[in-house]
Amino acid sequence: MTNEEARGAGRRLDEVAEAAARAFRLLPAGPRDLPAPPGTTSQARPHRISTDRDTVERDLVRLVLTLVELLRQLMERQALHRVDQGDLTEEQEERLGATLLLLHERMNELCAQYGLTMDELNLDLGPLGPLLPPPE
Repeated sequence: MTNEEARGAGRRLDEVAEAAARAFRLLPAGPRDLPAPPGTTSQARPHRISTDRDTVERDLVRLVLTLVELLRQLMERQALHRVDQGDLTEEQEERLGATLLLLHERMNELCAQYGLTMDELNLDLGPLGPLLPPPE
């Protein structure tokens, strides 16, 4: 490697290091970086979230089922759009309708299996409102 190549490689490494340093400055603050709430000491703040296994499992299932329900509703809307456009044959419409009905029934079964309701799958996104549209 010539001196010029070595200097070029060194500059590229410096650029990468600078880019990494900028990226780390943009990362959100960690728990230890946040100031303690008024009236508490830094030792009083919990460093870990305490969870129990059943709650974590149920919440994960709820999140997965929420995503599946969102996708199911999107597929249903797309199917209705295609039916309205006349893009499907009568046989395709029947098959699509049966598939969507079966998927809806399976979602209800999974919710019942995990002690959830379809309403519980509709996550509240705060100022954006609910994730899923209201049932029609």
